[in-house]
Amino acid sequence: MPKTELTEAPPLLTFEELQRPIAAEMKAFEPHFREAMRSRVALLDRIMHYIVKRKGKQMRPMFTLLSARQFGAVNESAFVAASLIELLHTATLVHDDVVDDANMRRGFFSINALWKNKIAVLVGDYLLSRGLLLAIDKGEFELLRIVSSAVREMSEGELLQLEKTRGLNFQEDVYFDIIRKKTASLIAACCASGTSAAGRPAEEVERMRLFGEHTGIAFQIKDDLFDYGSGQDTGKPTGLDIKEKKLTLPLIHALAQVDRSDRRWMVDVVKNRNEDGRAVARLMDMVTQAGGIRHATQRMYAYRDKALAVLHGFPRNEARDALEGLVQLTVERTK
Repeated sequence: MPKTELTEAPPLLTFEELQRPIAAEMKAFEPHFREAMRSRVALLDRIMHYIVKRKGKQMRPMFTLLSARQFGAVNESAFVAASLIELLHTATLVHDDVVDDANMRRGFFSINALWKNKIAVLVGDYLLSRGLLLAIDKGEFELLRIVSSAVREMSEGELLQLEKTRGLNFQEDVYFDIIRKKTASLIAACCASGTSAAGRPAEEVERMRLFGEHTGIAFQIKDDLFDYGSGQDTGKPTGLDIKEKKLTLPLIHALAQVDRSDRRWMVDVVKNRNEDGRAVARLMDMVTQAGGIRHATQRMYAYRDKALAVLHGFPRNEARDALEGLVQLTVERTK
């Protein structure tokens, strides 16, 4: 495998700066995505317009298009890949909000909050069907295979988390299996589908899939750290994951380090006293003292380094530098 290492780490860039190699392609992607969502049913079309209006930073289309761009010009298949990823990702978010009974998403009201659960479930189904039909109509069966596999893994990851969280006793290997499926699989699919759309061989598609997987795992660990205030401007812990009874990497590590009585107390707080602010604050202090934050931070940077090692196996160009910048932004972001 050829090595083309950077001589020094690039400065941390914004999403807008990282989009420069694909600025025209990102602008061209928007009408592709809007067209893929269009419906003749007035209610559906109104909801699709609302979804487009509240779009976030579009990190997944960026990963997809940059993965394609590092191998040459972005072609129609890459736009199909980005649209397919975004359609299926949006569908899973709509369904997640129903399952979690969430009223807000990215600072906007969720679909179920505005149009109730029944309509939200049907909207998610519609988005899934539009993604499937887009791939079939364009004859992009390999892209469909890559993305459908990711959606399957995301569902498995959610169910595995629900199964294991009940006992609050799973180990780190189970945690990493969950986040690999639940979070990292979609970013892996972005990178694999962009590479496949560029016509690259299966070995390179797999390497880029692995790059995305490592990046996605680092991304999720960073989210875990946010719950303890790590990287936030205020530096104050939030404890939201604890209140939702989620086992994150800092907590899992801490539970393995403390003695039996402290472990019993910590588990009791997560299970039964997660609304008690003083108990949650004490628990978070115990996690920090047990080395949970330090351990999670080390693992996050280890996965960042794994991702960059894979990426550096490809020739350096502007798009590859932007992908490296996305990885760095993933672990250094403050929100």
